[in-house]
Amino acid sequence: MIQNWDQLLIPYDQAVEELKIKFKSIRNEYRRMDEYSPIEFVTGRVKKISSILDKAKKLDIPLDKLTEQMEDIAGIRIMCQMVEDIDRVVDLIRERDGKDLKVAYEKDYIKNKKESGYRSYHMIIKYPVHTAFGEKEILAEIQIRTLAMNFWSTIEHSLNYKFERNIPKHIRVRLKNAAEAASKLDQEMSEIREEIIDSQEVFQVKSSLVADILNKIQTLYFSGKIKDIDDYREEFFRIQERGDFAELREFKKRLDELAKKYNIQMIL
Repeated sequence: MIQNWDQLLIPYDQAVEELKIKFKSIRNEYRRMDEYSPIEFVTGRVKKISSILDKAKKLDIPLDKLTEQMEDIAGIRIMCQMVEDIDRVVDLIRERDGKDLKVAYEKDYIKNKKESGYRSYHMIIKYPVHTAFGEKEILAEIQIRTLAMNFWSTIEHSLNYKFERNIPKHIRVRLKNAAEAASKLDQEMSEIREEIIDSQEVFQVKSSLVADILNKIQTLYFSGKIKDIDDYREEFFRIQERGDFAELREFKKRLDELAKKYNIQMIL
């Protein structure tokens, strides 16, 4: 019998937080480089004790074997916009195999969807956690899926909870139809993938450009060397309202030349 559940779950809590930071950092790196990120957002959780006990009973796992046999006490979920992004994320995780984690095995529920219609890609990893009592290697599950897959799965999970995994037949039929509709949506988005990526990259570049211009205006203002800085600020707002990308770039170039002329160092 487990005497201290809190102590048992501490490494799992730590693993979830660390893994969330790692994958969010990958997403942010892409965005800082103004590139399309295969990772849209990341969530994570540690199973509730009641869920652990229910699953242990269902799978006939002895409580003293939980850490060795239950693979999803710690769970990370990575959402992608496109089905193709899932392969890229899987590759990113495989590239880390043997470095900061080990890939134990993989389960492809996209090519081999479940009877219910469930689709997702699962990777079971072994992850080392450094605790106050030394290093402990735990099992964790990473689920990688599209936004459409995640929406369907969230609804299905809620219904399973409501009906205690005995969803009425007519609802199961509708759920399966909804799963096919979600799959169709992913297929349609894949057909226009390049256009979507191009438009999002343009948006990201423009957002970075606007942030850079605002930073430059602020630095020039606080330098006290530019008397007509308010005129530059008003001009920026007019250009921003017109939404002309080329005009924004030209305006930024003028600010750069102004800073160089007065030997003003920009705030990073």
